[in-house]
Amino acid sequence: MPPSIRGARAAFVFLTRLPAGGYPYRDEDYAWAPAHAPLVGLVVGAMGGAVYWLLMGAGFLPAALAGIALTMLATGAFHEDGLADTSDAMGGAIFDRERMLEILKDSRIGTYGTVALVISIGLRATLIAEWGRLGAAAFVLSHVLGRVAPTWLMATMPYVTDPVHARSRPIVTTRLTQALVATFYGVLAILAAWQWLPSFGWGPGLSFVTIPVAAALCAWRFHKRAGGVTGDFLGATEQITEMTVLLTLALARP
Repeated sequence: MPPSIRGARAAFVFLTRLPAGGYPYRDEDYAWAPAHAPLVGLVVGAMGGAVYWLLMGAGFLPAALAGIALTMLATGAFHEDGLADTSDAMGGAIFDRERMLEILKDSRIGTYGTVALVISIGLRATLIAEWGRLGAAAFVLSHVLGRVAPTWLMATMPYVTDPVHARSRPIVTTRLTQALVATFYGVLAILAAWQWLPSFGWGPGLSFVTIPVAAALCAWRFHKRAGGVTGDFLGATEQITEMTVLLTLALARP
């Protein structure tokens, strides 16, 4: 099986705790994993959406929180951890780059990270609940589109690591080809939303404008503060773009 296809399975191994199996994976398999990150988002988002659908009788907001909890369980809170670490590092070391990299590798969570998680989980749950029965679809769309931007950052920015503070070297290298494949997944998701979810109006299409803006702001900040990206920065980008998608859907609601 070619790496471009086997990378889809590697993506689930790399980005989730789902029992994907298929070991061992080669470096070229993992290199293709980011290209299929939106596919992982489709599955994880569908899992969260299913829980939301099953628990709507308890109220839309509790159902949204339960769905988010399941997605965090499925991914090991992979992206939430990146958001928390990034917030602590950038908030706790405003001018000192070395101190920022040190905080990134600290497993403890601080005030900035806690606040960021509360905002992320609370905002996503509230925005999903606002769609009522369509909240399950918002779950899926936000998870698919939210995983496109990090792939572009991986393809266009250097990976920043410090031999003193880094826990491990990056195991994937992403090229523009992989980023374009991830974008193709996103385009398919938008077209599907336009075809089958007219209640979303122009929101899905506008997301393809607001996501690059959010990603560019993240990239600018990461370049300015660290000179590149880390795994935590990529996780933070996923969370930020996921929230961006949900905010766009809400603002563009017919």
